[in-house]
Amino acid sequence: MELEMEMEMESLKSCGAFMKRFTLEPIGSDSDELNGLTFAVKDIFDLEGQITGFGNPDWGKTHSAAKSTAPTVVSLLKSGATCIGKTVMDEMAYSINGENFHYGTPVNPVAPDRVPGGSSSGSAVAVGAKIVDFALGTDTGGSVRVPASYCGIYGIRPSHGVVSIDGVIPMAQSFDTVGWFARDARILKQVGRVLIQSDHESKGLSKFIVAEDCFKLLDSKSNQQLIGILVDSVRKLYGSDQMIKYVSIGEYIEENVPSLKRFMTIETCSNDYIPSSLRALSAAMRLLQKYEFKENHGEWVTDVKPSLGPGIAERVQDALKTTIDEDIDVCRTVKTELLAALSALLGDCGVLAIPTVPGPPPKLKTETTTLEGFRAKAFSLLSIAGVSGFCQVSIPLGIQDNLPISVSLLANHGSDWFLLNVVEAIHNVLNL
Repeated sequence: MELEMEMEMESLKSCGAFMKRFTLEPIGSDSDELNGLTFAVKDIFDLEGQITGFGNPDWGKTHSAAKSTAPTVVSLLKSGATCIGKTVMDEMAYSINGENFHYGTPVNPVAPDRVPGGSSSGSAVAVGAKIVDFALGTDTGGSVRVPASYCGIYGIRPSHGVVSIDGVIPMAQSFDTVGWFARDARILKQVGRVLIQSDHESKGLSKFIVAEDCFKLLDSKSNQQLIGILVDSVRKLYGSDQMIKYVSIGEYIEENVPSLKRFMTIETCSNDYIPSSLRALSAAMRLLQKYEFKENHGEWVTDVKPSLGPGIAERVQDALKTTIDEDIDVCRTVKTELLAALSALLGDCGVLAIPTVPGPPPKLKTETTTLEGFRAKAFSLLSIAGVSGFCQVSIPLGIQDNLPISVSLLANHGSDWFLLNVVEAIHNVLNL
């Protein structure tokens, strides 16, 4: 398919969010759902005639221009939206910070001295800075949910496999999803109507489960405040406490995902309170992610020896050391067991509430070693949806101590439309 493209090369302008500025006009007339809306795409999506950069200059130098446009982008254009550029991302999608050694760091619009979150950093910043109405990103280990939280906007990681990842450079296929950002729940849902191919039938909320142990990963002030906001919103919506439940999700997972025992001895940070099952879940996720990254890109890294920034280089080299003998099959069994366990807990009409991340965005250029404890907590939270394949939406709840705060709601695999409806209802009650 040929796309009309009017190109203006503008590198790293508009808060440093963009790799390239250009215009892709709407095409066809599938629907008018997104008429008048603008969007941007992470530089991991193929656009016909352009080289997909994957956040690294050497990748761009060693790859040809795309022969076709990612179907997800085409769907948005056919629904009336206008694409205005490609955005900066973390190198090879291998970070949750958003700092790119080669292209710079997009400026967090609500906390300029803090990281914007990655790897979909530019897309989140473009939305948060009101440059576009929505933006596409990808989420493997947290790359939409984290920058959404850090930039004070909405972000969805859809159910694994629900939105097409064709025309998207893979990171780790067992976890890769195409997600998107918006400043309000209405536009988040409009985009979902176009991209989510599952049933759009409305279902009522029957369970609202608060993962108390996950909220303990926050400081006590944030812990109580966020739980209170959520519970009050549900009470206002449904006029009852009966559907509100409190659980220790770590204990539940430990009891119902027996294959996790293989990873229980792996310590990620012994000094921080993290439920052992979530620590193990994170370890399993990161091991399978490393193995699949190596399968996808190990040969290119070995042959090209690309220049990689601090943190990314170490992560990539660590991934290249993984082998099929390192419990990869057990990781996949964990995925199957967790999906079954959480499906039984939530059913088709329940949601699970957790913090998106364990705290506010870290300061720019914070040493990697300083962030180890924070990252361990973050991945323990992010791994719940990542490993189960459940859908998750990060909801901004405003500013505390001049920094953005958020929570997340998760729903069963395939219940994306239901989750978007619940998020919109809470958005309206909170008048966000």
